[in-house]
Amino acid sequence: MDYYKVLEVGEDATADEIKKSYRVLARKYHPDVSKDADAEEKFKQLSEAYRVLKDKQKRADYDELRKYGGGSGGDFQAPPGWQQQTAGKNRNWQYTADSGGQSSDFFSEIFGNQSRGSGGRHFSMHGEDVHYTLQVSLEEAFNGAQREISFQSQDVDRQGRPSAKTNNLNVTIPKGVVSGQQLRLRSKGNPGFGTGQPGDLYLEIEVKPHPHFAIEGRDLTLVLPVTPWEVALGEAVEVPTFTGKIKVTIPDNAKAGQKIRLKGKGLPGKPPGNLFVVLQIVLPQKLSEEQKALFAEMKNKFAFNPREGIKV
Repeated sequence: MDYYKVLEVGEDATADEIKKSYRVLARKYHPDVSKDADAEEKFKQLSEAYRVLKDKQKRADYDELRKYGGGSGGDFQAPPGWQQQTAGKNRNWQYTADSGGQSSDFFSEIFGNQSRGSGGRHFSMHGEDVHYTLQVSLEEAFNGAQREISFQSQDVDRQGRPSAKTNNLNVTIPKGVVSGQQLRLRSKGNPGFGTGQPGDLYLEIEVKPHPHFAIEGRDLTLVLPVTPWEVALGEAVEVPTFTGKIKVTIPDNAKAGQKIRLKGKGLPGKPPGNLFVVLQIVLPQKLSEEQKALFAEMKNKFAFNPREGIKV
């Protein structure tokens, strides 16, 4: 038989494409599910084709045989020395009863009698994993949260047709999650077949941008507006954090753009992240005549030229 035609894939099919096609067809023609008269024979052919094409070495050997007519429906003429070349490297191939029963004459003659037992009606398949992107706010990432999510899982009906199912699930978001982190929920993915276990659900965390805090891993950065006199006088200013406001004293001789590190005030974790406060000096937008006079007085009392170092 032509294993590629049996699995309904092309000769250049990838391992994933072969696996996917086998999963769909095996469910469709399983003797306990299908009403087709020849379902059991088709199921055995599928199992035989899959255990050859899923194995890299067996597939390479099979592709070599096809060059000489094997598997194409014509007369097969093995290349010189074929039996001697393959006898050693194939002697450890295994074929278990739940892979589809007895091998065909073609398989047995070329690869040797690999079958053990005469079963084949028992069939189980592990369900596929599901990946779901879960967007969370920075507040949820910091404090943790409970969320209800809705996601699609895939199954195959009794006719072998893919079907979609909507699932609703309450999930716990632990404290300190970061973008790119995966949360694994066992057995919450696509259902298995027969006695096969369901797949897992992977929640892929994506922390949404925040209007005030920049996020890098567990570290947070906040641009904090301050007045010129707060900087000049080294005053204590309030800094908002997710655990409440804290007082921070501006260092002497601080400059615009200077960073102040608040250790452990970022996202929780082991270790927790840091919060970096970036000073942004801001002037009043509108000045009264009295305020302008104060700035003029300051100009006269300070012999200060911030551009004196710029020379061409």
